[in-house]
Amino acid sequence: MIELPFQAALFDLDGVVVDTEPQYSVFWGGVCREYHPDQPGLENRIKGQTLDQIFDANFESPASRADILKRLNIFEAQMEYAYIKGFEHAMNWLRENGIYTALVTSSNIPKMTCVYKAHPEFKQMFDIVLTSEDFTQSKPHPECYLKAATKLGVAPAKCLVFEDSFNGLKSGRAASMPVVGLATTNPASEIASLCDVVMDDFSHFDETVCLLALDHFKKRS
Repeated sequence: MIELPFQAALFDLDGVVVDTEPQYSVFWGGVCREYHPDQPGLENRIKGQTLDQIFDANFESPASRADILKRLNIFEAQMEYAYIKGFEHAMNWLRENGIYTALVTSSNIPKMTCVYKAHPEFKQMFDIVLTSEDFTQSKPHPECYLKAATKLGVAPAKCLVFEDSFNGLKSGRAASMPVVGLATTNPASEIASLCDVVMDDFSHFDETVCLLALDHFKKRS
């Protein structure tokens, strides 16, 4: 076991744990072009938001919400939830080194039911799982990550956040936590300014990545 200067690893879900963002881009791209043809790229701007937040800001009609929710439930039940490359290795490494793990996602409980069905081992991989039902504010607000730290009993500066979306990266930063950005959804060049270190995936994850993120975090704090 390696003695590490942090105590918890906090993970977003889509684009960090499971490779679902390309699938969501297809779904929300179709929905946004149908309902908001005058707002190209809207599907990218809503990444990291809860469904309620997306609805409140972009879909006011009860009929449109009901239609989208029905289609989304069907879509998520049929989605593939493959792990991001190297993720299981990273989780094993963290566990072996005594690091707490938490899932901090804007996804709701019905969506997580689909994830659990695809991965029966999923719940056992994390010490806690927080979903959209646990928060009053959505990313980029820091509430979700601060709540995870409180539940784990770990100071924010001792938590390492793993995120891919702009809103998620901003949320980790706003929580005053070291942030590792994954270039799975957006190019590394576009997220670099919002995180302390960038990875393509978890293929080469080890203590070097963690220590580099912590070092950069200290320098900017």
